[in-house]
Amino acid sequence: MKRNIRELVSAQEVHEKWMKNPKYRREYNKLQPEFEIASKMIEARLEKKMSQEELAKKVGTGQAVISRLEGMNASPSLSLLKRVASALGTKITITIQ
Repeated sequence: MKRNIRELVSAQEVHEKWMKNPKYRREYNKLQPEFEIASKMIEARLEKKMSQEELAKKVGTGQAVISRLEGMNASPSLSLLKRVASALGTKITITIQ
């Protein structure tokens, strides 16, 4: 069935289509650790009903740092991740496969 150009397509549908492209899939997989850190961090922060600014204060950093972490625009140190995890009352688990 031919799609109407004006028909909306979900992000999931686009992602599934693009994942068939080996270059896209390779680059997507390279970012998996960053995606996981950002999504788990956001999930935990929202569960605690905390703003980025509140989390930043508990971590001892600025809100912009938290924003960069959640936006995957930073490569955090393990020390920073441990402080974030502690402030969120969670733990860090690292697996190398």
